[in-house]
Amino acid sequence: MASSEKATVFASGYLIFRKSNSLQFLLMKHPDRWDLPKGHVDPGESIFDAAKRELWEETAIPFDALWTDPTFAFVSRYWVSKRKNPEQKSLKELTIYLGLLLRPIELVCTEHPDYRWWDWNPPHRIQAQSIDPLLSAVEAHLGEHREVYDKLHNG
Repeated sequence: MASSEKATVFASGYLIFRKSNSLQFLLMKHPDRWDLPKGHVDPGESIFDAAKRELWEETAIPFDALWTDPTFAFVSRYWVSKRKNPEQKSLKELTIYLGLLLRPIELVCTEHPDYRWWDWNPPHRIQAQSIDPLLSAVEAHLGEHREVYDKLHNG
């Protein structure tokens, strides 16, 4: 079972919110799915630093334009195939942090063909394997942490 195994691949990223006319969150467009700005943790790098680096690399969002919720980190674990040997599997651990843009930012997509700001209107049905469970966890978190809910909705 994945929960008792030791992960050998680590990745991290951000779920970014912004306050426009409504509360919205950012997803990056892949050819076949929507995903978050995220990526692998480099050797010697912390999981949190990797999330900040990936966010900058994939969106050009500077960390000083972001408020990070200190009470939220969503961790998922799943098996991935190695590119050079698809029969060989590794357990991957993905950590997602929750952030809010503090000011308008011009996004620059460097690794994805496009992006979209989605209205926050749970429950969401976007991608059942990874995005929907994260968004459900955020919905529950906001219900339990009124101060975070207020920060996201009121800036």
